[in-house]
Amino acid sequence: MKRVRTLSHSLPGQQGFTLIEVAIASAILAIALMSVLLITSTGIHTARILDRVHVDASSAAAMLSLTNQLQDGSFDRDDLGDVHPDYSGSHEVNLVRSNGLFQVDFTVTSGGQPGTSDSRMSVLYYRTGLGGGLPRR
Repeated sequence: MKRVRTLSHSLPGQQGFTLIEVAIASAILAIALMSVLLITSTGIHTARILDRVHVDASSAAAMLSLTNQLQDGSFDRDDLGDVHPDYSGSHEVNLVRSNGLFQVDFTVTSGGQPGTSDSRMSVLYYRTGLGGGLPRR
């Protein structure tokens, strides 16, 4: 009569994992997964920090230089367009010399809060055709 081997008996050379080996493998897997989650959360946090845009007064100066419409006086609530909707600004234009040299002082604030000044900048603009010219010798 032949003997039939059942699954409960192990064949020679084949052994299963012990409980300690399974526990060590599970611990290594848990450490690897936690490190991947830590790296991912750090990357998301860094991306959120970098997503915040700081607008300085050079944006408002660039918009005014495109129009080149200078008038003496103070102007509040400059529109920074759709590019920076949370920021507002103001500028003051003063004629420095009678030959068309203007000084423009820009102020840009965030969130529309007038008490907090985020950025200030002074720029000199020259507009031709205002008379005066260079003095003759």
